Amino acid sequence: MQLFMPIRQTILIVDDAATNLRLLSGLLSESYRVQVANTGKKGLLLARQHKPDLILLDVMMPGMDGYEVCRLLKQDPDVADIPVIFLTGRSEIEDEQTGLMLGAVDYITRPIAPAILRSRIKAQLAVKSSIDTLRQINDYLDVAVSHRTLELNSIKDAVVMAMSSLAEVRDVDTGNHLIRTKLYMRLLADKLKGHARFDAFLTEHNISLVSKLAPLHDIGKVGIPDRILLKPGRYEPQEMEIMKSHPALGRDAIVHAEELLGARISFLDLAKDIVYYHHEKWDGSGYPEGLSGDDIPIAARMMAVADVYDALICRRVYKAPMPHEAACKIMLDGRGKHFDPDVLDVFLAHHEDFYAIALSYVDEDDVLQAKADFAERAKG
Repeated sequence: MQLFMPIRQTILIVDDAATNLRLLSGLLSESYRVQVANTGKKGLLLARQHKPDLILLDVMMPGMDGYEVCRLLKQDPDVADIPVIFLTGRSEIEDEQTGLMLGAVDYITRPIAPAILRSRIKAQLAVKSSIDTLRQINDYLDVAVSHRTLELNSIKDAVVMAMSSLAEVRDVDTGNHLIRTKLYMRLLADKLKGHARFDAFLTEHNISLVSKLAPLHDIGKVGIPDRILLKPGRYEPQEMEIMKSHPALGRDAIVHAEELLGARISFLDLAKDIVYYHHEKWDGSGYPEGLSGDDIPIAARMMAVADVYDALICRRVYKAPMPHEAACKIMLDGRGKHFDPDVLDVFLAHHEDFYAIALSYVDEDDVLQAKADFAERAKG
């Protein structure tokens, strides 16, 4: 006999179209408790009364539109922390930016792919649960222990896991990309340990941290519109400029997480280095700051090698995998240009170990195909 039934999380759907309410309710009711409202005013009332775990919000509604509902929610301390995902047919970049600026955590344009919607909902609920847990821990620690105990390993892992889940569901790469880059970073750190230029930085503590934090490197892509993020071809200049904003968006997300905790967390300084600077290049031709040489943080220089190698060696929805030998040649061509020469030399000296990691965590064909299909729908 089952003695315990887990409490299902609640999702509030706000949409003036009855067809959309039925469709979304049917899609989600097996996994979640679902509440519905057919006007913005009713949605706001239900949110304040029942405090759902997540809100799916249409934009175009008579009377009070979705943007106004979101604005009012974020002004109310009792419900401001409820994550809001916009579901709408409005697909202009300006519309998406407006939704995100108002405080929404995601903006999904119709037609909606059920698997992608479920994945994003799951990730946002995981983030909310992690943040709620962190707040409870923080409140307890304020009473019981000193401020420095916020850096317990369990809290670090919870923050990284919650934030990484955002990057995973928004990017065209699969979760295996995050696993691979994490393992690449651990391998690089272990092999660089003892090198005169890096030994002071690569303490056992930092070696562990750079590996744990590597999955956060592209978290800023959560703020890039689907039409750009999922585009299978070459970016137009304007699209590329928007894409290049993801390091700053990622850094700002980490700063926001610290603000939610009400404290500056020292280990997240290293995360910000990885997220913000991993597209800088040794010769100064990278972004966002155009830093060069040793001005680029060591963790970001390591992340550049791990990230570029994985992008070359692994299949994506828009390209076939490159042979390992060809990828190594391209990496070698970037020595002293894209990459710190000493970091790249360690990669090349142990390239077979990196290739073994890539082979151990190959992306599933069905996952990539599903994301390719979604990317194709997003283009339309």
